[in-house]
Order: sequence, then C-alpha cells, then structure tokens
Amino acid sequence: MSTELTYLFLTSILLACLWIPHIVGQVMWKGTLQPEEYATLRDTAGAPAWVRRANRAHVNLVEQFGAFAGLVVVATFTDVTNPITTACAGAFFWLRVVHAIVMIAGFAFIRVRTLVFTLAWVSLMVYAWEIAAAKLFTS
Repeated sequence: MSTELTYLFLTSILLACLWIPHIVGQVMWKGTLQPEEYATLRDTAGAPAWVRRANRAHVNLVEQFGAFAGLVVVATFTDVTNPITTACAGAFFWLRVVHAIVMIAGFAFIRVRTLVFTLAWVSLMVYAWEIAAAKLFTS
C-alpha cells in the first residue's frame, strides 16, 4: 500500500473515532439520551464549550475528508506519486490530528487552530497541483 493510501486509511480511522469525545462530553454533561431525545435531538446550547468544540472538530474533518480522499484516489488510479504527494498526504493527516487536539482543548494562542486548518488546506491544494501538473499539463 502506498504511503498516500496509508495516510488515507489513518485519516479514515481518525474520522471514525473523532465523534467519541463529543458523545462522551454529552453523556458527562446530561447523561445518556432519553427516548424522546432520539426523536428531537438534544439541544447542546448549554453544553460545555469543549463538548461543542469536539463536535465541530469532527464536522470540520467530515467537510475536508472528501477532498482528501478524492485526491488520494485520483492520484492512485493515475499513478501520481512522488515525494511531494507523499509529504502532502502525511502533512494533511498530522495537521488534522493537531487540529482536533487544538480545537477540543480550546487552545487559542496565535490562532493556531486557523493556522493548522489553513496548512492542511494548503497541503490539499499542493497535492491537487501535483496531480494536475503530472496529468493535465503534460502532453
């Protein structure tokens, strides 16, 4: 398995587990869901900030995961792999790990969460550029 596919696999595991802090926080805050809450959903407006941030960290990765997965799949099917694509895949995964930690912890120093998110997005754009440069801009 290529390094890029390995990082896609690891990012999938991260995504599959990132809901856990939010649910644990909700249970700590209000207990387990009651039958009526399955139909109405629990209002998290009064939940501790870290619980709301944990949910947002998960949702944020959901929003970016499709782009990352799509790039890895396209690169794999078109045999585009080089040190830059490998570095981009690794950077994306590790930056998303850091993003989740910083987001849930509420770490606000120098707006590090925004910086980490932006760097992860840049890694996606560089990855996309490498695919385009190898397959679209060559004859």
